[in-house]
Order: sequence, then structure tokens, then C-alpha cells
Amino acid sequence: MTGLALPADLDETTVTAAAVASFDNTPDPRLRACLSILVKHLHAAVREMEPTIEEWEQAVDFLTATGQKCDDTRQEFVLLSDVLGISSLVENINHRKSPSATEATVLGPFHMTESPQRELGESIDEVAKSEPCLVTGRVVSVDGTPLPGAGVDVWQADEDGYYDVQRPDVLPPGNGRGLFTTDDDGCFWFTTVVPSHYPIPTDGPVGRLLLATSRHPYRPAHIHFIATADGHLPVTTHIFVADSPYLDSDAVFAVKSSLVRDFCHTDDADTAARYGLPNPFMRAEIELALEPASGQGSA
Repeated sequence: MTGLALPADLDETTVTAAAVASFDNTPDPRLRACLSILVKHLHAAVREMEPTIEEWEQAVDFLTATGQKCDDTRQEFVLLSDVLGISSLVENINHRKSPSATEATVLGPFHMTESPQRELGESIDEVAKSEPCLVTGRVVSVDGTPLPGAGVDVWQADEDGYYDVQRPDVLPPGNGRGLFTTDDDGCFWFTTVVPSHYPIPTDGPVGRLLLATSRHPYRPAHIHFIATADGHLPVTTHIFVADSPYLDSDAVFAVKSSLVRDFCHTDDADTAARYGLPNPFMRAEIELALEPASGQGSA
């Protein structure tokens, strides 16, 4: 024995404080604060649940399997965040914007590949099995000022509910995706197909979680957008097809009423000719209103 005093034994009442204190010398104050909060709440959850050793091992195995399911085109941890409502919560916290700004919603797990640059009016549907849908829109500041040269990143599932990365043997890379630049009036337009509702991937640990909890895996039909413009805060959002199933029970908690749009069957020969479409066709419209970056401090 050295004669040195031994520290008091840690137990379930003292280990939390010791774990929090272990991060006291973290140089980054934000990291130190986040780790302190995380440890406190994780310990509180464990203390409330009182898991058995076997249950804790199952939880570790679940997280391990979630990581192992991730690859270049599949992000299972994003999917887990989505179905737990965390992605939606983070988006809402980070977009406490002007009421005039377009509401944000989740990125989703399929923004894993870069959208191809496309010209205005180009189709993002490279398979062309269904009636074409014209999507027209504008990117504006919250006061209605058009934003020329804004970037509009678009991605969606096809009419059967699949993204290109899910069926690489059937869908060409970049199908359902496009990166557009708005014209001098802040306008953009492209053609596509009306997407279908679809199940999020269920062949991994997140799917097993939904099955174990009797939750369905479906998302209502939608098109994703990310709009960016100089001097403005970007927005990640969707438009949802108005008559789609699951609008009231989206598996990832992303639906907002302001983002629901009519996809109308349109019989208009003049408009069809102007956009180079067969008549009749489907049509949807959206305005993406961005908040000036200077307004971030008032969030």
C-alpha cells in the first residue's frame, strides 16, 4: 500500500456527476456543454428504465447494426433520427424564421448523391413512364423580391416510390434529381412525374424497430427542395401531394400544412406548347421564400 487515499467508490447516485466532471477540461466550451447535457439526460433515461445487462447489450447491438448498414447511398443513422422525430425537431429549432419564410422540413436519407446540373425546363425523369408533371416556382426573399441566380436542388422518388439509389439496375443515376439556377425573375421550372407515397427502407435495424413497435414505414408523396441564394438563409423543404395517403401519419414527422400542394391535371394546349409538353399534363407550383441572413439573430 502506498498510503495514498483512495477515491470514494462510485455508485448509481454518484457516477453521473463523475462522468460530467470528466469533461470539465474540454477546451471547446460548446462541446463541453453539449457533452454535459447529453450525459445527464442519458444517465437519467437509464436510471428511469433500469435496463438489464441483456437489454443494454441489445441496445449496443442495435446501434452497431445501424452503423454497419450505412454506406455511400444509405444513411441508416439519418433514418433512425427521422423515425424518432429528432430530424424534425432539429430542423424546427434551426428554422425559427419569419412567418413569411418557407417552412423547413427534414433532409431525409436519400440526399446522398449529388444532383446533376440541369437547364431550366429540363426533365428530371429519365424513364418517362407516366404522364409528365410540370413544376414551376420562384425563389424570393421574404418581402417578395425575386432572387435571380438562386440554386434549387431537387430530388424525389418516382411514380413507383423509388429513388435512383434504391434501384440502380432499373433507374439511371440522377433520375429524379436536378440542380437548377433561377432566371432573372427568380423563376425555375422543370418536368418530372408525380411521385408516389412509399415506405422508408425497412431492411435494416430501423425497419425492425418500426416492426417491433407496430408503426408503419410510409411517407406521403413529396418532392424535396433545397433553395440557396446569396445573402439569405438556405431552406430545406418539401412539397407534398395534396391527395396522397399518409399526410396525417408521416413516418418521419415532416408534413406541414403550408407545404401541401395540389398536383392538378391540366388541359391547356398553350401552356403545354410553351413548355414543350404533351397535352394534357400534371402541374404543381411552389414559391420558396428565403429569409435574409441578417435576420438570423432574431430567430
